[in-house]
Amino acid sequence: METRVPRILLAGTNSGCGKTTVTCAVLQALVNRGLSTGAFKCGPDYIDPMFHSRIIGAKSANLDSFFFEENTLRFLLAKNGGGREINILEGVMGFYDGRGIASTQGSTYAVSRITQTPVVLVVGAKGASLSLLATIGGFLDFCPDNGIRGVILNQCTPSTYRVLAEEILRRFSGRVRPLGFLPRLPDCTLESRHLGLVTAAEVENLREKLQLLATQAEETIDLPGLLELAAAAPALPWEPVELPRFPSSVRIAVAGDEAFCFYYEDSLEALREMGAELIPFSPLKDKELPGNIHGLYLGGGYPELYARQLSENASLRAGIRKALARGLPCIAECGGFMYLTQAIGEWPMVGYLPGECFDTGRLTRFGYVRLKAKKDQLLCRAGEEIRAHEFHHWDCTRPGESFTAVKDLSGKQWDCAAANERLYAGYPHFHFYANPSFAIHYYRACLEEKETYG
Repeated sequence: METRVPRILLAGTNSGCGKTTVTCAVLQALVNRGLSTGAFKCGPDYIDPMFHSRIIGAKSANLDSFFFEENTLRFLLAKNGGGREINILEGVMGFYDGRGIASTQGSTYAVSRITQTPVVLVVGAKGASLSLLATIGGFLDFCPDNGIRGVILNQCTPSTYRVLAEEILRRFSGRVRPLGFLPRLPDCTLESRHLGLVTAAEVENLREKLQLLATQAEETIDLPGLLELAAAAPALPWEPVELPRFPSSVRIAVAGDEAFCFYYEDSLEALREMGAELIPFSPLKDKELPGNIHGLYLGGGYPELYARQLSENASLRAGIRKALARGLPCIAECGGFMYLTQAIGEWPMVGYLPGECFDTGRLTRFGYVRLKAKKDQLLCRAGEEIRAHEFHHWDCTRPGESFTAVKDLSGKQWDCAAANERLYAGYPHFHFYANPSFAIHYYRACLEEKETYG
């Protein structure tokens, strides 16, 4: 199959060059124009897609070339981006930076190549002038199939941009187009932050910043040029990644509040496509689980920041402990896993799992892993695998031993996750489209719950 998916990829020369600021400015400007606009984030990050969707209003999803086979990656782009007037893919790290120091595997470049998406390179211009042309030339020549078609300069003055734009056209003979710039905008800084800490007042402040960025983008970024480049993207080839549609629906309670907010939207949509009704609830505010449920999903987030409130909600903790003891199928990733242990710091938690969680003060077991099941359990059979990712500063005295985690590239191994026929609970996050059979096994367990208890 082939689908027309108007798209461009905004890539950075390096982390900190301003690609997120430029991406948000362009997205907000396009949304303000009333265009049907989609967003994607390269890599496993949760926060940027939530920012795109909740703050800007451009529905967003992840494209990760480590998680997904190439066809699956193209399928998800076509599935989410088809029918939109434009889709903006935001890169991760520097354009060529991948899973290893000397490899482009898992890089933004890899995503652009797999999806045949035209690339616009964001170059930080602060403190440089002619040297920027050397940077652009190096990126153009490093890999011949790079797909770089345009350049946006960040933190650039109007006078400097006028001269550099002419030089870009002259020196590179039309290989790449200057597509505008953003000047230094100290009042519009988008700081790295916990999305879970964004209050209503802070959201309003962020939206004000984004409107200022959008206004600036209308003035100094060539939005018609970006739209033209996106429209010229080749048709996207893909084959369906099919999930079964079960004749009977199930109700799955999904934790969603400031403490639990890390979910891959495509994973949730996979459950819906199989027939699930997802019931949102808040472990911070709700005193009991939703009624008549057949499964529970506790995603990642920031439970350590809300440990006192979670602990004080004793009735819900007791209700979850009772439901799990009865055999309610449950997935609990990272923060959700921490919630099921005995305690987070000094605060008692659900107490269904052994172990206490503590702050290590640093990233622990950070990065991509391959999870291999050591025994038959909720999501898979012994020996089956899924690709996953860990990102956490807190650890647990009993992190589980139902899977073997193999660190990507280094091959380092360790035991992780507590699992049985009705439970997966561990620090690694995974995406259902990395191995759809995991979603199918979970749904079937929820069906069994429904058949047993109604």
